[in-house]
Amino acid sequence: MPEHPEVLEKLIASSRETMLLMSTEELLNWDQRTMMPAGAAEYRAEQITLLSGMIHQRLTDPQRGEWLEQLAEDSSIRPESDAGVIVSRLTRQYNKEKKVPRDLVEELSRTRVLAHESWVLAREKNDFSLFSGHLKTIVRLLREKTEAIGFEDSAYDVLLDDYEPDARTREIENVFTSLREALVPLIEKVVGSSRQPDHQITSRRFDVDAQRKVGMEAARLIGFDFNAGRLDVTHHPFCCTLGPNDCRLTTRYSENHFNSAFFGTMHEAGHGLYEQGLRKDQFGLPTGEYCSLGIHESQSRLWENMVGRSLAFWEFYFPRIQSVFPSALQDVSVESFFGAVNLVQPSLIRVEADEATYSLHIIIRFELEQEIFSGQFEVEDLPEAWREKYRKYLGVFSEGDDNGVLQDVHWSEALFGYFPTYALGNLYAAQLFQAADASLGGLDSLIREGEFGPLLEWLRRHVHRQGKSSTAAEIVENSTGNPLSCEPMIDYLESKYSLVYGFSV
Repeated sequence: MPEHPEVLEKLIASSRETMLLMSTEELLNWDQRTMMPAGAAEYRAEQITLLSGMIHQRLTDPQRGEWLEQLAEDSSIRPESDAGVIVSRLTRQYNKEKKVPRDLVEELSRTRVLAHESWVLAREKNDFSLFSGHLKTIVRLLREKTEAIGFEDSAYDVLLDDYEPDARTREIENVFTSLREALVPLIEKVVGSSRQPDHQITSRRFDVDAQRKVGMEAARLIGFDFNAGRLDVTHHPFCCTLGPNDCRLTTRYSENHFNSAFFGTMHEAGHGLYEQGLRKDQFGLPTGEYCSLGIHESQSRLWENMVGRSLAFWEFYFPRIQSVFPSALQDVSVESFFGAVNLVQPSLIRVEADEATYSLHIIIRFELEQEIFSGQFEVEDLPEAWREKYRKYLGVFSEGDDNGVLQDVHWSEALFGYFPTYALGNLYAAQLFQAADASLGGLDSLIREGEFGPLLEWLRRHVHRQGKSSTAAEIVENSTGNPLSCEPMIDYLESKYSLVYGFSV
């Protein structure tokens, strides 16, 4: 029992009230990206600016600081207990947030809303200049934020910490270097193989309404609860949570591209399973929040790829989609379809990238972000810098801005430092999947029978219910017995692609 239980109760009540405001802001963001008419952007910017200022004021309230100081000195609160986790994580948040002026927070929020709308227009018009002005403002404001918070080695560390707490740029560079060195020869082997899947299979005509039906069905099969969530359409798919029983998934459809919506839905459903697996009674507190975006991404990539693109999954689910799309798939075998959805082909678009090349897309963005914040080039230089890195890393050339520097929504929302969590998520996912496979006695046989519950429960126990009680590094090591490594990811890719492309490992 804490020495000051009334103080802990006040802190918890205040945190839950703050979450009411944060989830309301999230609802406005969801609406902006799914339903809001373009003409409403300026007023929406004012709404979100007001809310973000109120939230920041609450997070940095001196009274909150006093409560945290009192509780930090309470020796009866064990660090590993719920109370200990709440106090330590909220203290960390308070110490960081109070360094950032409220007017800077509000200006960033206002700029993000307007920048998002300019990004949508610039992408439609294939014209980076329509967005570059807002992006310059975002970069300037984020530089001010990094200076306000302070850093030892790199300003980028401050941005990274917002999404992958305690991670350091230098450490991630080392991990990504090892990953790139292993991926490049593997991609060369795959692309150079004489056996190539028929990529046209997934480019036939697939009715959009039917795509939505099978996507939702697959999400439900792996465990997503549509009584506590929904699926909508957006420009750039995402998942967000507006309450303990309100998780929103989004996707986008293309009549001649099966992969986009189906695997996009599986991906976002993976995020949703994590959100729905968090402790509902702890909503609004660190004990009921996700650990890091890298761990969050591990859940989406695991269900999208390690489950959704596995041969075992399609041996189970292919008869179903063959019955839904008879004209497109009546002459296709499950082996051919498995190969088609695992095609490796260096391309321009990150969200459509295969598993082998995906992390190279992330490494490009990681490097560009660092170079912007270290002053190596200006915002106006981004399109050409982007094209050059794609030539160098993937051997492809972007002629337009829409499939180049404008393809991602992240920079319009000031999410610099976010991209590295995608590649980290791939690595976490492979290591977690390998451990679950060993623990459960072989996942392929379960997946082939449509039994997804054992894997989901393993993830609930080792990842979801942990909340922020463990760091990302601790979750990986505690659940797998080893620190983060590239080896499980490379082993997984070699095993899959040797099957698809017919080469020996």
